[in-house]
Amino acid sequence: MSRHVAIVTDSTAYLPQGTMERHGITAVPLTVVLGDRALEEGTEITARSLAQALQKRRPVTTSRPSPQTFAEHYRKVAESGATGIVSLHLSAELSGTYDAAAMAAREAPVPVHVVDTGMIAMALGFCALAAAETAETGGTMDEAVTAAEKRAAGTSAYFYVDTLDYLRRGGRIGAAQALLGSALAVKPLLKLVGGRIEPLEKVRTASKAIARLEEIAADRAGSGPVDIAVHHLSAPDRASALADRLRARVTGLADLHVSEVGAVIGAHTGPGLLGVVVSPR
Repeated sequence: MSRHVAIVTDSTAYLPQGTMERHGITAVPLTVVLGDRALEEGTEITARSLAQALQKRRPVTTSRPSPQTFAEHYRKVAESGATGIVSLHLSAELSGTYDAAAMAAREAPVPVHVVDTGMIAMALGFCALAAAETAETGGTMDEAVTAAEKRAAGTSAYFYVDTLDYLRRGGRIGAAQALLGSALAVKPLLKLVGGRIEPLEKVRTASKAIARLEEIAADRAGSGPVDIAVHHLSAPDRASALADRLRARVTGLADLHVSEVGAVIGAHTGPGLLGVVVSPR
C-alpha cells in the first residue's frame, strides 16, 4: 500500500482476506440484525448461520455502519501513515453506507474521497483492487478514484436466485415483480443496473437459468483480458461447476474468484444464490 493513499471499502466487497492484506485494503463491516442481535458481517455471523436463519424464516435485516464506525477506521488508517483515503462503497441505491462514510469523511484527520461505485460484491471488490493498484504505484487520490470509476463503468454483475421473495422482503425489488415470478413459477435472472437490482430474464427451470447465466457471462467477457468472480450462498457445488465451465469457455480470462457471499447480501437473496461478476481489465 502507498504510504500516501489508503483504500477503504466495506464488507460487501467480499475480497479474500489475503488479497486485502496484500494490498493494504481496509473493509468496514456492515451489520446483520438477527432477531434482536446485531452482528458484524465477516466476524460475528457466517453465511452458513445466516442461511439457516433464513430457512427457519427468522427475521433478518441489515444495517449500514455508523458514521462513528467509519470515523474510527479513518483515524486508524491515518495513524498508520496515510495522508489521503479513497473510500469505495456499495451502491447508494441499496444501502446508506455511502452516506455514513460521507458524514465521517468531513471530520477525518486526512482528506477522504468517498465514492458511490454503484456496485456490490466483487463488482465492488474489483473497483477497490483497481484503486489499490494505482495507489501502490504512487498514484494520487484522484488517480485512484479514476481507476476505480473506470473499472466500475466496465463491470457487469448478474445473479440467479431461487426465489424473489427475499429481495421483496428487503425492499430491493418491487412486490409486483416478485409476485409475478412466484405466480409463474419461473427462475429469475437479475442484473445490477444503475446501482439497483433489476430483472433481466425469467427462465422456467433452475438448470436452464444457470445455463443462461453462464452464456450471458461468457458473452459479456468476450476475448478478455477479463476478471470474473462467481458468488454463491449455500450452493458451493453449483458455483464450482459454473466456475469450471467459465474457465474453459472464456479465452481471455485473467483471474477467477469463487466465494460465498456474506450475510448482508445473503439476507436479501436467500440460499441458492449464484452470481457472476464480469470485469474487463
